[in-house]
Amino acid sequence: MWPEDHRVNPGEITLLLRRAGEGDAQAADRILPLVYEELRRLAAARMAQEAPGQTLQPTALVHEAWLRLGGEAQPEWKSRAHFFFAAAEAMRRILVDKARRKHALRHGGALQKVSASATGFDVAAQDLDDEALLRLNDALEALIAHDARKAEVIKLWYLVGLTLEEVAQVLGVNEKTVRRDLAYAKAWLFDEISRQR
Repeated sequence: MWPEDHRVNPGEITLLLRRAGEGDAQAADRILPLVYEELRRLAAARMAQEAPGQTLQPTALVHEAWLRLGGEAQPEWKSRAHFFFAAAEAMRRILVDKARRKHALRHGGALQKVSASATGFDVAAQDLDDEALLRLNDALEALIAHDARKAEVIKLWYLVGLTLEEVAQVLGVNEKTVRRDLAYAKAWLFDEISRQR
């Protein structure tokens, strides 16, 4: 997700995020240029999962997510991973909001059935149309209410693109626990999406 040969030192980003959260305006000004390419890669990955014909571009998604995260008035971030997790979550919510608006205009808000294979968890099933995205979002919101940690595992692995080892580090659990949580969350989401139909 974040190549080691990238020119930006991860520790520098963490330090700047902390300083910006403490009100350092110079640190806040330096954050976006340092994280822009990583945010753009994250946005491009999110957009690649959208159905063809999407009008929102990765650059626009990055800028809208940046504004939702606070823009120049950054909140206090615990770590670099915390920042990128929040960015991925902001992008997810932007895409879901956009899908809801489009769906409401086209279909009067009535959801239609979608295949359970369109949940997006299978790497081969990447194109999510608006309806599938809304179903996935509803199922994810239900999982958050059911088991927040398992939902965090899905978000970090699927939305942020962290490896299982990185997810374990962020959540402070072992990789075996992450594997179990991920298997459970995938099955739970599949059942929830099937139930919604």
